Amino acid sequence: MDYTGLIQMLLEDMESPAPSGAKRIIRFVDPRHYDQFEQTLQELKALHPDWPDLPTSRTLKSVMAPLSGSGRHLDPFKNDIVIEEDSLVQVHTLASKTSQGPGIPYGVKQIQAPKAWSTSTGYRIKIGVIDTGADYYHPDLRGSLAKGINLLNRHMLPFDDNGHGTHIAGTIAAANGTEGMIGVAPRATIYPVKAFDHNGSAYVSDIIQGIDWCIRNRMHIINMSFGMKTRSKALLEVVNKAHAAGISIVASSGNDGKRRNIDYPAKYPQTISVGATDRHRRIASFSNRGEFIDIYAPGDKIISSWTQGKYHEMSGTSMATSHVSGAIALLLAQNPDLQPDEIKELLQLTATPLKTRKGQRRPAGGAEVNALKLLREGMKRKKPKS
Repeated sequence: MDYTGLIQMLLEDMESPAPSGAKRIIRFVDPRHYDQFEQTLQELKALHPDWPDLPTSRTLKSVMAPLSGSGRHLDPFKNDIVIEEDSLVQVHTLASKTSQGPGIPYGVKQIQAPKAWSTSTGYRIKIGVIDTGADYYHPDLRGSLAKGINLLNRHMLPFDDNGHGTHIAGTIAAANGTEGMIGVAPRATIYPVKAFDHNGSAYVSDIIQGIDWCIRNRMHIINMSFGMKTRSKALLEVVNKAHAAGISIVASSGNDGKRRNIDYPAKYPQTISVGATDRHRRIASFSNRGEFIDIYAPGDKIISSWTQGKYHEMSGTSMATSHVSGAIALLLAQNPDLQPDEIKELLQLTATPLKTRKGQRRPAGGAEVNALKLLREGMKRKKPKS
């Protein structure tokens, strides 16, 4: 099948989308048809290097583009493709305020990460942080950040113009204890994947391309401190592919204080869903909770790195998620053969029971990550080299 006409129409829609033209995720049912589409696209790009980039995902066999009008130009291909509306996604965070560098933040201490550092610091573990980018000039992150990718402008480094991604990166792997702060896994390497803009907003298609990049670049962990209320088949499919590739996907559950529901993608069973606790090891008032939460971690009043070399205090399940990603990095540095489902089981097996307020029952299955116990149990399961 010749896809030249289709590609030209999609590119025209990108250049001048109609006011009604919403973004769409267009998936090819047959991978061979996607391969033909991709080959045609590359040939046309070679002939017309000035043409704009058409975002694609090889992992998902899909293309992301706005559709003008009714999208009737796709009718000849309707048996070959599945079209899904491209939804907006937001980072999971509440208000923030400026702070001073905390040394070792309380959350890092609360999950007992410092006691694990004599055994593991997360060395050589690659963590894809799909977020707003990172501050490459922050003194606490200079040794912790790799190049990553900017999905909003592929010709630029994934610089953070919001602050959220830098905050997440600091909790996971900041490494400047003398003057600044130390994160959970100070020798892990963070690959910032900038999918979110300065407002902390992204489309599902941006997330898909971010996960695709993480799979192709062999990340060990993907940190996803964001969420949405609606289910996306395309997002589920690419999460499944990352899980099958052996990547642990850590996702924040949301800040709505819900007892029986959490946001996507944390709700997908292939992720490790995270709720937030406070410094008393109680569930934070804002955190979603209940049966869909796999593990809790500190997320209330967390101080971490910020843009322009600063520090901010933030609250949210986003902050909790970064503690869990750091703890998994400590584990994988010592036992890299562990698979995502084993890691989830170990997190729950070694977690510290939550505390409750007077008169409250302890939540079923609710417990907080314990990096030291996780590491010890994980090392017991290390397979001897043959």
